[in-house]
Amino acid sequence: MVRLFSSLFSRTGGVRPPQPCAESGLDPWADQRERMVREQILQRGIRDPRVLEAMRKVPRHLFVPPELRDRAYRDCPLPIGYGQTISQPYIVAFMTEAARLTPESVVLEIGTGSGYQAAILAELARQVYSVERLSPLATRAQQTLASLGYRNVEVRQGDGYQGWPEHAPYDAIVVTAAPPTVPTALLDQLAVEGTLVVPIGESKASQSLLILHKTPEGVVQKEAFPVQFVPMV
Repeated sequence: MVRLFSSLFSRTGGVRPPQPCAESGLDPWADQRERMVREQILQRGIRDPRVLEAMRKVPRHLFVPPELRDRAYRDCPLPIGYGQTISQPYIVAFMTEAARLTPESVVLEIGTGSGYQAAILAELARQVYSVERLSPLATRAQQTLASLGYRNVEVRQGDGYQGWPEHAPYDAIVVTAAPPTVPTALLDQLAVEGTLVVPIGESKASQSLLILHKTPEGVVQKEAFPVQFVPMV
């Protein structure tokens, strides 16, 4: 749910569900996914092979409205209804790599949206829990994920500021909407040695993507780059 400034494009820098992303016959979109990874993601410094493989595999076109599928693999966010967007592919890849997932990771996502980021996370982690404020989007995302065979993603409608305490602590938390400050509940639900990836800012003109690592001594924060996410409400 973000748009990255074009001037930043030259940045230098699990347990898989049973039969995910199964489409019958030959996949006519595979070449577009490969081109997306090669031109939009590899060239901008993403190197984690598991992240690259997930981006090559997950059928992004099935997470956008049918009338926009011919634009699914372009280098931009796309509207998905209700004033929300599916994030630019590079941002999805960057945030996933920054989360530092292992095949045993349990991940919390705030802002399910289309479900695409959740699918990418599910390719790398053991379990993904995703919270979406808008009930129609939560329902649609869950249906899409289920239809593609993802059994390690659970979606619920709720307030992202409260997280999902029942399944805490989380090895990683990925937030796809921008709060003005880091929500305390999310930090509380992050495991020690876990990573929180979150855009912070009171307006789209003043947002930065932060990567926070929780250590026994406290939280270490790194600022990645300016971004433009939808507000977290």
